[in-house]
Amino acid sequence: MKTNSRAPARRRLRILIVEDDSAGRRLLQNLLSPYGDCDVAVDGKEGYFAFLLAWDNNEPYDLICLDIVMPEMDGQDVLKAIRTWERQKNIAPDRDVKIIMTTVLNDSENVLLAYTLGCEAYVFKPINKEDLLSKIRSLALIGPKEPQDKSLTLEPV
Repeated sequence: MKTNSRAPARRRLRILIVEDDSAGRRLLQNLLSPYGDCDVAVDGKEGYFAFLLAWDNNEPYDLICLDIVMPEMDGQDVLKAIRTWERQKNIAPDRDVKIIMTTVLNDSENVLLAYTLGCEAYVFKPINKEDLLSKIRSLALIGPKEPQDKSLTLEPV
């Protein structure tokens, strides 16, 4: 009997980027697109509705990168709404979407609030590629190696 020693290929992630700044959206899309299919939302309200729509379509997101300071609905409110919806729908904690806050707000009050509301990680802007990928790896969403496409060059926003 012949066995295949290769590990099964990892499926592409479903990623939602919720960011009101167009340069920030492009940066995150360029960084994360080698790992998965990226959707974008330009404010918190649109981001929350995208999250709900993904569940309605039975294609929930694996990862949400969520800014805090946004029009319509700020990131902390979006985070709270997502976690409340997951609890109301009895989503098992291991199936919760992983949420990384990506923001310029680095004060302890905002960081503590985000973790209290249920984010998995917090990354300060300007986004550092290695820091963000390290956080995503720690959530076991990507493996230890970079994708084959090494052509990405990222400038801080």
